[in-house]
Parts: sequence; structure tokens; C-alpha cells
Amino acid sequence: MSEHADHEGDHETEHGHGSTNDHEHHHAHDVESVGYAVVTVSSSRSLEDDPAGDAIVAAVEDANGTVATRELVRDEYDGVQGAVNNLVDREDVDCVVTTGGTGVTPDDVTVEAVEPLLDKALPGFGELFRAMSREEIGTTVVATRATAGIAGDVPVFCLPGSENAARLGSEEIITEQAGHLAGLASRDDETDE
Repeated sequence: MSEHADHEGDHETEHGHGSTNDHEHHHAHDVESVGYAVVTVSSSRSLEDDPAGDAIVAAVEDANGTVATRELVRDEYDGVQGAVNNLVDREDVDCVVTTGGTGVTPDDVTVEAVEPLLDKALPGFGELFRAMSREEIGTTVVATRATAGIAGDVPVFCLPGSENAARLGSEEIITEQAGHLAGLASRDDETDE
């Protein structure tokens, strides 16, 4: 099968067309047991008082994932960027999830710190998260800069710092897609023969 034909099958499956075999092939590289790094970005919270981080950990555990590490970093560009950069290089981390620092106040720097690390953006994450959040927060959603992308071969998701936002993003989107994205991002560039 040519590389072009193989990718056409993947494309069709992504959009709900194609056979079950195409779907199984598309998910053949999924990471089955995902190791997560959870990073809370806050200058006022501690890991003992971190409802958003707790919500992410609960979602990961409910999805049979593993929390490889949990950290708290201050709302500072260099600290956030350094923490995420170190985490994507760890062998036990398949996915990084941050919470906090995605708003529009001067100290909200998570998006600015993480975006330079991303090799590929995943704009659909922010779009979907905002669409799902609108039911709860209405048009205030325009101030939510949730974002995601791939750094090396690791998906990185940046969620707002509220408990409800962290729960929604991690339960409804991240834990459902992290294994698939991590598997695709780390897949060798090979064609079927």
C-alpha cells in the first residue's frame, strides 16, 4: 500500500468513514497505559490546596492512567517553560497537563511559556474546550486561552486553573485522546508494504 493510500485510510477513519479495520489500524499505535505529568501554575496555591490539580489526578486515575509526577510552579515564564521542557523529556511521561495561567491577567504566562516548546499545535483542543465550556460560563469563554500541542513526541495540554475547567478538560477530552495522540506522535515514520 502506498503511503498516500495509507494516510487516506487514516483520514477517512478520523471523520467517521472507512471500515472497522481502518479504525483499528488508526489506533494500532496508541499508548495503552499513559503516564501523566500534572503541573499546577500558581503563586498562591500549594499541592495540598490544589482543587484543579486534584481534579486532573482523579480523571487520570479514573481512566486507568498513571500520574508519573505532580508539580507546582509559580506564575513565571522561565519556571513554567523549564518545568514543561524537563517533563517532556522524561521516559515515564507520555502526556503533560498544566492547569492555571491561561487567562489574560499580566501574570498569566503559561501559554506564552509553553507555545515555543510545541512542534505542532493542536488548535482543535482549545476550540473544543471553549465550545464545551460555553454552557457553563457563557461568553466569558473568550478570555479562556486553553491550548495544546505536541512537544517532541509528548502531547501537552494547558488548562485554566479553575476546578471545573480542569475537570471538564481532563475528563471529557484529555484522558480520551492522550494515548492516541502520544502513540501517533511517537510513531516511527514508516509505510506499510
